[in-house]
Amino acid sequence: MRTSASLVLVAAAPTLQRQGLLATLQQRRPDLFLQTTDNANTLPARLRTLSPALLILDVSLPGPPLLELLQQMWQERPRQRLLVLGGRRLPPALQQQLRKMAAGTLLARQITPTQVVTTVEQLLTNGRLPAPAEADRCRAVPPSHLSPRELEILHWVGQDFSTPEIAEQLCISTRTVDAHRRHLLEKTNTRSMVGLVLHAVREGWIELG
Repeated sequence: MRTSASLVLVAAAPTLQRQGLLATLQQRRPDLFLQTTDNANTLPARLRTLSPALLILDVSLPGPPLLELLQQMWQERPRQRLLVLGGRRLPPALQQQLRKMAAGTLLARQITPTQVVTTVEQLLTNGRLPAPAEADRCRAVPPSHLSPRELEILHWVGQDFSTPEIAEQLCISTRTVDAHRRHLLEKTNTRSMVGLVLHAVREGWIELG
């Protein structure tokens, strides 16, 4: 029987990166019961009813200002263990609110799914993050048979950018982008862009945040 001790709530927009994170957690930690939400407005109420062992929160989740959301969550569950995923440095007021919350409330930036799993395990056992040196050893190196340009295309695909948007970002033609996408599928032996990105995030080739 599943209990709140094994419940992890993932609050993030339904992107390919979230799918990769969930797939990695399910593969590495089948004992965990994962629930998701992309509605930040209902998050405080869900914490009250679910009482998850850990909340993973993506700062890019649409909804109320992050500081307001953290304050609401703190009022509902002041001892909630929280892992914040975000690519940018948080303002001082947000960092202060994070410190105000429980000792198990921690901040992580731009980490791979493998590192997320390591962090989740640390939080669920003793409320501490792994040492930086340990986290760095978890970082996977992309295969050498992928060219730098293909890895660049893969990064933008993982961010849900379309072919025209990628072409604009890299100042190349859409035909060239499509060619790189085909080569990525062939070299990774995957059949779709979704499968490619899920494979890439599981292997740690794409960073979160």
